[in-house]
Amino acid sequence: MTSKLFRYALAIAIFTMLETSLTIAQPTYSVTTLPTAGGVQGQGISINDRGWVVGIANFTGDNFSEAALWLNGNLTPLGDLGGPNSAVAWPVKNNNGVIVGISETADIDPLGESGSSCHVFFATFPPDGHACQGFRWQNGHMTPLPTLGGTNSYATAANNRGQIVGWAENTVHDPTCSPLSTQVLQFRAVIWGPDPDQMQELPPLPGTGDTVTAATAINDRGQVVGISGICDQGVGRFSARHAVLWENGVPMDLGSLGGKAWNTPAAINNQGTVVGFADVPGDDTGTANYQAFIWTPATGMQPLPALPGETRSAAFGINNQGQIVGFSRVPHTPNHAVLWENGTILNLNQHLVEGSPTLNFANDINDSGTIVGEEDAGPAYVAVPVTSGSASASDNQKHGQANAAPVNSGRSLHARWGIDPDDGR
Repeated sequence: MTSKLFRYALAIAIFTMLETSLTIAQPTYSVTTLPTAGGVQGQGISINDRGWVVGIANFTGDNFSEAALWLNGNLTPLGDLGGPNSAVAWPVKNNNGVIVGISETADIDPLGESGSSCHVFFATFPPDGHACQGFRWQNGHMTPLPTLGGTNSYATAANNRGQIVGWAENTVHDPTCSPLSTQVLQFRAVIWGPDPDQMQELPPLPGTGDTVTAATAINDRGQVVGISGICDQGVGRFSARHAVLWENGVPMDLGSLGGKAWNTPAAINNQGTVVGFADVPGDDTGTANYQAFIWTPATGMQPLPALPGETRSAAFGINNQGQIVGFSRVPHTPNHAVLWENGTILNLNQHLVEGSPTLNFANDINDSGTIVGEEDAGPAYVAVPVTSGSASASDNQKHGQANAAPVNSGRSLHARWGIDPDDGR
């Protein structure tokens, strides 16, 4: 009996020790608010393994946006191509000093287009009519990326082999463009580089009737993910009828969660794991009802776990350890920045040091587990995992904006991912 009691007590002690270790192992994050260019709103969109944070910083009044680089918390505006707005709008992931994004030019679009979906990522609203081009930035110099003969181009990501992906307009007046939108010209996914004059067009999924494509991410193996669909409104919706992966220029259907629209890969790591957001059934009119997904060659597309009461979610970034970040919406509460890891979902706001701001969006994560995104009040943030309770709220205040109050800028920037701007993201 004594032996049995000892074994039972030992088992309880081991279980308690394991339970305690699991609790301790849950991450806690110290949050630093990043400065804007004078406005209230900013967005941390991408972080590489060197700790470079890039995204968008608004000017005073929140009427104009500029592509931004934060090094050690200090803001460096990246400039523009002659127009009033620029942005880094998707996770870039390059570790060699290359940053890519979009910028308005000085020219007005001759067809009255709104920058081939650029306008939804800028603060200026309504759109100002400027043409938009993708850019490559390195060592303080911004250079435009060419189109396929049309007016606009758009750069989303770059790998460490010098390849840049995005999309560009050709000269075809696409009949599938919605008469209710400003989009006129057909656009196709492209790879620029690695040679300066090299440009490869990526075709639509065959046998589907798709006419347009757009690339959203590329890994160091040269695998590209993006969307294939019809022109539609030029931003998401039925332009994203199919989530695709191009390998050696050949598209492969990644499947769906049952919906017909908004099937959008947002990121791919070097293991070939893809994350993003995709509609579930009930979106026949194009109304968004997307959920975060993960895709692997072994499992196909699967939904990621949800928070209790969640009505919508999206995954935006993934690192090479398989950690995934994004957002979850639960009605009657602010959007929640979330982390998916090992098949579980973590509401980041429940794992911050005391005094931290509310985090609405987690947009990217590097291989050290550092997360960037957007706070509830608007500014960009960096969230660093800490192993003890030594971090304090004073860390969050060192840039002086953690308690900034939201303002009515007249334009939400939450549509930056091509998600419908009226969905309350």
